Amino acid sequence: MTHQGRWLVFIVLLTAFALWVSLPDTTGFELDFNNDGTVDFALNVQQSLGLDLVGGLRVLLEAELPPGSFTTEDLRETANNVARRVNALGVTEPTVQVQGNNRILVELPGVTDPDQAIETIRQTALLEFIDMSGLGGRIGEFVDRRVLTSQQFIIQQQRIERAEQAGEDPATVAPQEPGAVNPLNGQPFQTVMTGGGLQAAAAELDPGGGWLISFQLTPEGGQIFGPYTASALGQSMGIVLDGVLLSAPTIQARLDTGGVITGNFTEDEARQLALQLRSGALPIPLRIESNTTVGASLGQESVNLSIRAGVIGVIIVLLFMVTYYRVPGISAALALIIFILLNFAVFKLVPITLTLPAITGFLISIGTAVDGNILIFERIKEELRAGKSLDAALDSGFDRAWQSIRDSNISTIIIAGILFLFGQTPGASIVSGFAITLALGLTLNLFTAVIVTRTFLTLLIGVFRQPLVERRWLLGV
Repeated sequence: MTHQGRWLVFIVLLTAFALWVSLPDTTGFELDFNNDGTVDFALNVQQSLGLDLVGGLRVLLEAELPPGSFTTEDLRETANNVARRVNALGVTEPTVQVQGNNRILVELPGVTDPDQAIETIRQTALLEFIDMSGLGGRIGEFVDRRVLTSQQFIIQQQRIERAEQAGEDPATVAPQEPGAVNPLNGQPFQTVMTGGGLQAAAAELDPGGGWLISFQLTPEGGQIFGPYTASALGQSMGIVLDGVLLSAPTIQARLDTGGVITGNFTEDEARQLALQLRSGALPIPLRIESNTTVGASLGQESVNLSIRAGVIGVIIVLLFMVTYYRVPGISAALALIIFILLNFAVFKLVPITLTLPAITGFLISIGTAVDGNILIFERIKEELRAGKSLDAALDSGFDRAWQSIRDSNISTIIIAGILFLFGQTPGASIVSGFAITLALGLTLNLFTAVIVTRTFLTLLIGVFRQPLVERRWLLGV
């Protein structure tokens, strides 16, 4: 088999796979042979549409600590934990993005129950370890109840100050249930450490029977937790999530790197508490600044218009290529169709969340794909006019055009990379999807404009060589 023949087989197989992936009903497949011929493989395929296309919920969260009291890294880690919590909603491709130096934007495409989503996000509040020394048998009075801690008290005071500065009634930001205070002194329970010091937590079997929760601390958390636990051996320490006391285990040893939480837990209780500790471990407490429900009707109309524009544009381009370049135009048209299929397949395989800007980037990449073919064909026409044979003109045209296609596409890919980085800054996230689909299209174009077009054109010349030699107008010359 010739070199071009091998490429043709590869292109046909790749096109068939891309067509299968691109079909609306394709969701993937699983291979599970095992019993020890072992093969475990799964391919998941899904089309992810952005908030502007399918509607959903947009929530803006704001840090309740004053600027300067936490780092950018703390805010990013908090955003990561928020993402883990909202993923439990089963939303396709939720977007959680840091905005500025104290806000986090959450976008949940396709959310059908905004109240549930908002409640889930509200739960991503503050995890605290509090001092409950000296309470003895009274500990049970506070478990599963709201308690007021020193950290929560600071947050409430900040809310009141912001409300007063904004000319609002401070009562509107006061909690409906303020929480129980320490009965020994009438003051809020003292917060020893927040969730920022927690690195991991997992439910494990207790060697003595039952279940326990093991946890690990960050180095910074260990510097706080170690001295405290050393000074409070035999006393109770409360674990508070979202203002509710989850558990109050007894400190049995100094804990510098981590430890265990015991309390006669069942398996379900231990796993649930470990999950709450992990997902609730936010370095920064958050409040919901605003939430907006985005309707899907406008998005669907936008999708329909984009599809219509894309189809009309592709048909016009195909007609132009075939009319102006004749036989080479046919190879370009086939390559362009494969280019579109490959893009659709990658969108579903990655998956890439499609928004209106992302669709625009894809449509522009179609234009660059056509531009590459035009460069090649014009080079071939120049070589033919210079008196070269058909085969020599073909080889020279592709070889000389390749450098121009490569350099122009790489230059635009670099610009797309800069746009993507710019899209990570507050207020500019809309350009990220545009940059991704544009860069992807340019990358695939390096394959389709050169390899695919050349393979098809070589095949057509091999089949219709004599008519093409005798009637050079069929080559657009």
